Amino acid sequence: MAKTRAIYRPSKGDKVFDIVNITILLIFTLLILYPIVFVVNASFSDPTKIFDTPLLLTPRGFSLDGYTEILKNDDILIGFRNAVFYTFAGTLVNIAVTTLGAYPLSRSEFRGKGFFTLFFTITMFFSGGLIPTYLVNQQLGFVNTIWVMILPGALSVYNMILMRTYFQQNIPGELIESAYVDGANDMQLLWKVVLPLSTPIIAVMAMFYGVGRWNDYFNAMIYLQDRSKFPLQLVLREILVQGQFGDTSQALLDSASAQTMMLKLTLKYSVVVVSTLPVLLFYPVVAKYFEKGIMVGAIKG
Repeated sequence: MAKTRAIYRPSKGDKVFDIVNITILLIFTLLILYPIVFVVNASFSDPTKIFDTPLLLTPRGFSLDGYTEILKNDDILIGFRNAVFYTFAGTLVNIAVTTLGAYPLSRSEFRGKGFFTLFFTITMFFSGGLIPTYLVNQQLGFVNTIWVMILPGALSVYNMILMRTYFQQNIPGELIESAYVDGANDMQLLWKVVLPLSTPIIAVMAMFYGVGRWNDYFNAMIYLQDRSKFPLQLVLREILVQGQFGDTSQALLDSASAQTMMLKLTLKYSVVVVSTLPVLLFYPVVAKYFEKGIMVGAIKG
């Protein structure tokens, strides 16, 4: 006798729930996306027409004046260059230190693994504070140098534990044993076996560290005095919070006309778009690895 497969038919209550659920999610999505849409449209709009309508869903009177002013502003261009360097160099240091810390802790035969894991974990709950940290960096000669934006904070213990867990769960023990039989030492094993199999977690670490480095303005505000070393986010803070436009033409700053004031506002929107664009471009590159890499820490600590 042939078996019949039951066909699921959602009830009226299920349909109502789905409609309400989708509607709520769409509303929240629009609320989250609209500020981004507004900033992008405002950056391409005529400064005098930004607030002509309550909702700015498309650019009003297309204009590139804001981006033109960015190209004239040396502080913004230098800040962008510095931010790219700090992010790239800092992320490389972060990944290298995190990998070298996570790999030994992932090996069951490593003596003292429990002690070192506890040692690192304690730092997640207790910090020396801002003043002692500043004094340490000052004694090391890092203050007002590019190194203060790269070397301090080279290791995130949470990310190291996440990477350690990935190594434990995704690198077969048999593969490690066979590499040892073939005469590989620990560094060769790490470089030629472990890292090639760890692309997902490395991509996730690059995203975590890269976004954090790119958005970091606080350390620059505390440790840097030379404007030529300022990252873009610190310049952006001056523009948005303090209303300072760096070396923007004095004529623009001195003018009190309504059109000039609106141009300053458009410049703010344009700088926000420029500072956000690299992160938006970077995320799709690592998105396919993100779910696989990040779920490791939720499965086993």
